[in-house]
Amino acid sequence: MYTSGGKYTSRGWTEWTQGFQFGSAILQFDATAESEFLEIGRQRTVALMAPHVSHIGVHDHGFNNVSTYGNLLRLMNEGRIPEDLWQRHFYELALKVSGAVQAARWSRTADGGGYIYSFNGPHSLFVDTIRTLRALAVAHVLGHALMGENDRRISLADRVAQHARATAKYAVWYGEGRDAYDVRGRTAHESIFNVNDGNYRCPNSQQGYSPFSTWTRGLAWAMCGFAEQLEWFDTLEGQADTKSIMEKAARATCDFYLEHTPPDGIPYWDTGAPGLANLGDWRSHAADPYNEHEPVDSSAAAIAAQGLLRLGRRLRDDRYWRGGLRVLDTLLDEPYLSTNAKHQGLILHSVYHRPNGWDAIPQGAKVPAGESSMWGDYHAREVALYVLRIAERKPYLKFWS
Repeated sequence: MYTSGGKYTSRGWTEWTQGFQFGSAILQFDATAESEFLEIGRQRTVALMAPHVSHIGVHDHGFNNVSTYGNLLRLMNEGRIPEDLWQRHFYELALKVSGAVQAARWSRTADGGGYIYSFNGPHSLFVDTIRTLRALAVAHVLGHALMGENDRRISLADRVAQHARATAKYAVWYGEGRDAYDVRGRTAHESIFNVNDGNYRCPNSQQGYSPFSTWTRGLAWAMCGFAEQLEWFDTLEGQADTKSIMEKAARATCDFYLEHTPPDGIPYWDTGAPGLANLGDWRSHAADPYNEHEPVDSSAAAIAAQGLLRLGRRLRDDRYWRGGLRVLDTLLDEPYLSTNAKHQGLILHSVYHRPNGWDAIPQGAKVPAGESSMWGDYHAREVALYVLRIAERKPYLKFWS
C-alpha cells in the first residue's frame, strides 16, 4: 500500500488500498487505451476483490469497489470497452452489494441523523468516509436499497445525505465560535460520539498531530468528497438543504487548503505539526520535501487537487480551478513525479502514518521523504484523467456514469 526504499509493501489496520492498486491499472487504460492495463485491472478485480464487496468491518467500500468494479462499469457505459451483459451484471451486483453493506454500518446521532462508522467502532466518524460514500451513491443509481428488519427498505441516497450532513457538522469547523480552535475550514480526522445516546463528545485524530490541528490528507478527503457529492446531488430532486450544507463545507475546506498550503500547492502533513515552527513563514514559499523538520504529503495534494477543480467548475470560480491546476502542475514534475525506473511509485513524498512512525526515513535524513503510496498514485492518475478529459472535450469524469 506504500513504498519503503522504493518498493511497495503492506502494513496497516485493514487492506483499504487494494482497489487503488487495480483501479490504477484501469485508469491507465482509460488514459492510454493500452489494453494490457485493462486486462490487469479486470483480471485482478475478478480474482481478488470479492472479499471487499461483502466486508462488514470497514468504511472503505468506495475506495476499494468503486475504484475497480465502478470504473469497469463506467467504461462499459461510455462505450470504451465492449458491451457484455454478464460482465455488466457482475459489476452491477458487486456495486449494489457493496453500497448496501457499507450503508448497514450505521450509528445514529442525537439530532436524528446518523453516520457510517469507521473501523474503530460505532462511536467513530472518520472524515475520510465522505469520499467513500460513492459506494452508496452508485448502488442507489443502480436502483438498489438496503433491506432492514421486517423488510424495511432503507434509501441509500438518504444515508449518503445523512452522513454528509454529519461530516459537515462535526468534522468541519466554520469560524463560528464552536471551540477555542475554531478556524474556518479546518477538519478533524475523527469525531467521537456517545453510542448510548448519540451525542457528540469530542474531536480526535488517528493519523494527524492532534485533534485540534488539521491532518491535511483528512482535509483533502473532505475537499474531494464534498465537491464530488455535490455534483451527484445536483442530479437529484429535493436536496436543497443538504446541498447547501455540503457546499458550505466544500468552500470552507478548500479555502483553508489554499490559505494554509505553500504557494506551489503541496501541503505539509499536518498544519499544526510542531516542526513547522522551524521553517519560518512556510506558507509563503514552495514546500521543501527534503527539510529536516516536518514531511510534506503529496498524496494529500493529489486528492485535494480534484476537490479544488470539481468545486471550481461547479461554482464557476477560477480561484479554486486555478488552485487545482497549480497543485497538479507541481505534482506532475520533479521532485514529486518519480523519474527513477527502479522506484515502484509514481508520486514521491507521500506520508502514511507519521504518528505511528510507519514512513521510511532516508539514510541521513530526519523526516520521511522520497516514498509513494497507492492512494497517492491512484488519485494523481484520477485527477490527471479528469483534466485530460476536459481538455480533450471527452465525457466528463464522474463515478455514477
